[in-house]
Parts: sequence; C-alpha cells; structure tokens
Amino acid sequence: MSNNFKFGGTEANQKLLLEQPVGLFVLFFTEMWERFSYYGMRVIFVLFLTMAVTGDNPGWGWDREAALSLLGTYASLVYITPIIGGWLADTKLGYRNAVAIGALLMTLGHASMAVETEMSLYLGIAFLIIGNGFFKPNITSIISKMYDKVPEKKDGAYTIFYMGVNAGAFLGIMLCGYFGEKVSWSIGFGLAGIFMFLGMLQFWFAKPIFGDLGAPPSGDKDLGAAKTLNTNLNQAKYEDTAETEDVLDADGSKNAVADAEAVMNPFTQLDKILIAVSAILGFVWVLNDPLTKIGGINLFGSDTLSNIAILTAVVLFFVLVFMRIPRYSTVVRDRMIAVAVLALGTVFFWWAFEQAAGSMNIFARDYTDRALVGTGASAFKIVDAIVTVVPLAIISYVLISLFGKTFKEIPLSNTILGISFLIVWGCVGYKLYNEYTSVGTEVPASWFNILNSLYIIMFAPLFSKWWDSKYNPSAGQKYAYGLILLGIGFAFVAYGSAGIPKGAETAAVGMVWLVIAYLFHTLGELCLSPVGLSYVSKLVPGRMIAFMFGVWYLAVAIGNKMAHLTGGLIDPIVKAYSMSTFFLIFTLIPIGVGVILFLLAPRLKKLMHGVH
Repeated sequence: MSNNFKFGGTEANQKLLLEQPVGLFVLFFTEMWERFSYYGMRVIFVLFLTMAVTGDNPGWGWDREAALSLLGTYASLVYITPIIGGWLADTKLGYRNAVAIGALLMTLGHASMAVETEMSLYLGIAFLIIGNGFFKPNITSIISKMYDKVPEKKDGAYTIFYMGVNAGAFLGIMLCGYFGEKVSWSIGFGLAGIFMFLGMLQFWFAKPIFGDLGAPPSGDKDLGAAKTLNTNLNQAKYEDTAETEDVLDADGSKNAVADAEAVMNPFTQLDKILIAVSAILGFVWVLNDPLTKIGGINLFGSDTLSNIAILTAVVLFFVLVFMRIPRYSTVVRDRMIAVAVLALGTVFFWWAFEQAAGSMNIFARDYTDRALVGTGASAFKIVDAIVTVVPLAIISYVLISLFGKTFKEIPLSNTILGISFLIVWGCVGYKLYNEYTSVGTEVPASWFNILNSLYIIMFAPLFSKWWDSKYNPSAGQKYAYGLILLGIGFAFVAYGSAGIPKGAETAAVGMVWLVIAYLFHTLGELCLSPVGLSYVSKLVPGRMIAFMFGVWYLAVAIGNKMAHLTGGLIDPIVKAYSMSTFFLIFTLIPIGVGVILFLLAPRLKKLMHGVH
C-alpha cells in the first residue's frame, strides 16, 4: 500500500513534534528503554559477579578475570549478531517484527538474569545477545525508511534519536545501579527487564502510526527498488564527493567512477573459505575464553592451541583483506585502505574505552573513597538530585507533548508509556528520599558511569558546531584527537592511584580522578565514535557496504573482547607492579596510536580522494 505522505507511515505520522513526525518519538522512547536495559544490566554485571558472597547484598564472589572474561564475550557478540539480524529483517521478517522479536528476547534475558542462578545467567546472556541482533540494526532502519522522501531532515532526526540513546543509558545506569548495589541485584536486573518489556508493548501497539513502514518485504518488487536506490545513492555519493583529479585514474584518461562500478570483484571460493574458517575459529575462541576461566573447559584442548587458533583466525582475515583490496580500482582501493586504518584505530579506542564497564567499575568500588559526610554528603545529594530530576523532567515534557499529538490514534501505546514513566518517577522518588534521609552517603560505584551520558549531552552541541566550522578536522585527525583524549583520561586515574601500594586489594583514592577521567573519555568518544560509520558509508562502494559495515562491527567487537581480556589482568598487574602501572597501559598505548594517526592524517586524507 503506498501513499503520498511526506513522511513514511500513516496520516497520523504526519503530525509534527519539535518539527519531526510523531513516529520518531515512538521510536525514541522504544530505543530509550532498550538502552536503559542494556546499560543498566551492563553497569552492575561485573559488580554483582565479583561481590563477596556474604553481607547484606551478596554477590557470587567470582574472581575478576573470570567475570571480565564473560563480560568481554557478551560485549563482543552483541556487535556481531546485528549483521545476521539485519539480513533477516531485510529478507524475511521486516524491521518492525524484528524489533519486537528482539525486545521480547531481551526481556526474557533480563528476567533470566534476575533469577540469579548460574544456568539462568548464561541463558539470559544468550537471549540478550540474540535479541540485540534483531533489535539494534532494525530500529534505525525504520527511521531511515521514515525519512526516505525527506533525507534533508535525517540529521535532525538522528540527533533527537541519539538523545534517546543517552537518556536511556543515563536512567538505566542510575536506577539499575542504585537498586542493584543498594537494595538487591535481582531488582537491578529485574528493572532492566521490566522496562524492556514495557518498551516492547509501547512499540507494538503504536502500529497505527507506522502503517506499512517497516513491514516484511513483499518480494522482487521491493528488492528491485532497493537495488535501484542503492545504485542511485552510490552514484550520488561519488558525484558529490569526488574532486576533478580524483575522477581520473593515474594516467588521467579513465573515469574512476565507471571503473569502480565495472570491477565487481565477486567473492571467490577461496575468499569464502577464508571468511568461514576465520569466523568459526574466532567465534569458538570468544566462547572458549570464559569457558576456560570459569568452568575449566578448553574447547581447543590447551591454552597453546587456543592461542594458535586465534592467531590463525587473525592471519587468515588479513590474508583475505590483502587479497581483495588490490583487485579494486585505484580510488576504491585507496578508500578501503583508509577504512581499514580507521578500523584499526577503532579497535584500540574501544579496547581502552570499554574499561568503563569492567576494570574502572572495580576501581570505583574497591579503590575509591566513595563515603561522604557533612558538607560533602549534602553537596552530592543536591547535585545528584538536580542531574536526576532535570533530565527526567525534560523527557517527561516530551512524553506529555507526544500524548497530546497521538493519544487518539494509539491510546494503549501511550498508556503503557505513561505507566513506564510513573514507575521511573516512583523509583527516582524512592532513591532521592533514601539519600535525603540518610546521615551521610556512599556514592554507588556504578554512579560514575552516568557521567558519560551527562558529558555527551553537555558537549555534543559544541562538537557539532566544530565539525560544521572551517576548522573541521580530517578523519585521521579526529581519530587521533579521540585516542589522545582517551589516554589523557587514564593518565589522571594513573596519577591518582600512584599512592596505592603494590598488591593492595582495596584503597581510598579521591573520586575526583574518575570524574576527570570520564570527562576526557567522553570528549574522546565525541571525536571518534559518531563519525566512524559515517566514513564507512562515504568511502565504501554500495556493493561492499554491508560487508564493510560487518568488518566495522567486527572491529568494535574485537575491541570489546580485548578490553575485558586485558582488564582481567588487573589483579596480577597490581600484584606484580602497581595500580598506576595498570592504568598507564591504557594511557600510553592510545596516546601512541593517536600520535601515529595524527602523523598519518595527511596521507589518509589523500587516500580518501576528496571524501570529507
């Protein structure tokens, strides 16, 4: 069924809120609850597993290496499954069904984790990984389809959507972290599941807004249209970004665009074999790591064979890349080399940045003085109340505005959304009341993670203006700044922890070092994270876009796995050297890689052939 509406969806979706269709805000809140559940669970995961088995709110008493190994496997696989989930939605399910299936699976995952048995933990992680694969790529696909006829409004739409991401992360970390640490781990995990379930219902009952938008594909007609759209976008991309000298090959006689389109470079049988073998070896190794450290089960038989397997997977993957790149035309080859270099920078960035969910959480809990009394406690309570209530009040205002526009069309969806916010306000009231009536206060270890979302909201507009100005750095420079800022953040923690004795299991370092560290980490993230996929879409030919997005997510997955693999070494490094030495690793390597990228920036700019 087709229509002549400006925005995709039904007539009801033509109503505007903040100059955007109301359907965007349905997706905004759906994504907000998913990010609430993801970051809420993530922030208490390692804290719960490594907490002592005695006390008022006991954990499982795992050693840190085992807990971080399991977190690393989870965090890496959630970036792999969206490749499969996106393909299933494109070819079979449709985007809306995929989002609903993903939300249901993630609800089951959080519910399983709330049971707090070892079997339910692993089952819950599996549900979360698979559910994320269905959810993550397809909700953004719905937005893309919604703005097919008005692409000029997409930037504003994604900016609003990105605020939903940060709002969800902020609320999830704050509430799941507080209730998990202060009340019960089961309640912390359970809250994540409750809001994921309500978010799923709110999305599902909003179908009158979407109509056929995101419905299952209808066959060859849709497939042909998609191919035509892809070809047109690819051609426009070259026409808009290639400078005159870039359109010609080295001999100055042949059009690089036509050349790029002519060289299809299909995957050979050997290419497919290399992909399959490296993927299987890598996947088994990622699963084997926590199996070995938690259950003493080594699927490869020994650590030596396990190391050989992952090295073989890496080598085969690089062989594949080095075999394929020379087959492309000059311009396409150079641009793909640029993408490969940026992907390598991405691995190093997330390797260090993702310490936030693991080793930095442990540092906050066991090595940071979080107890406040007197004026310090009063000041924290005021600040915490402000940073809690103000963002929630703003989001609630958007919610009420949405009700006014859509309640007649989707009353059940809006009612469920309203109930969700009443529960959130109730949880916030409980938290603030308990803090207000306590004599002193102990800042939850998870609280520091909310700083990332707050800093993003504060500084994202400034960075957006920077990118739009004449001082907009090149891609290589942005990556360099991101990595260097990230390293500087760890330098503050390394300096602050210099007085911790070698081998210490607890300490009382000032909180200020974590506050400063998260500031620099966020500034680094704003330099690097939002631009990565944008450069992939600009630099890679349309026929290769899916493959290279897969490679990009693979880079993020590798960074996440390596982050917690290295973070798991915190105990042996502290025992052999010091806590300061541990954080210096994450200081010197990112800064070193950042300096290298800064020096390579002019060369990378040439390799991009006019793409900015």
